[in-house]
Amino acid sequence: MLQTLLHYTLHLLVPGLIAYIFFRKEWKKAWLIMLATMLVDLDHLFATPIFEPGRCSINFHPLHTYWAMAVYVVLLFFKKTRIIAVGLLFHMFTDFIDCQW
Repeated sequence: MLQTLLHYTLHLLVPGLIAYIFFRKEWKKAWLIMLATMLVDLDHLFATPIFEPGRCSINFHPLHTYWAMAVYVVLLFFKKTRIIAVGLLFHMFTDFIDCQW
């Protein structure tokens, strides 16, 4: 129960805090963009079974691989993709915490 609460708090509320701290002028837009980066979880649809509670997403699903994360880091260097990159990388961090649980 605590893991689930932490997971969804990190996925839904903390991006709002990150948006407010680092993108203050447009924090609502930044928060929505970071929430939209959760679409990266669509790669879970290619797994069998689609959901397995104990499975670590990191380096299992295609958009959760270290190669994908390297691309997300590169996106940080471009102003137009920076918010997306922050959202994706924080998503990966959240999923990594789940793997450590």
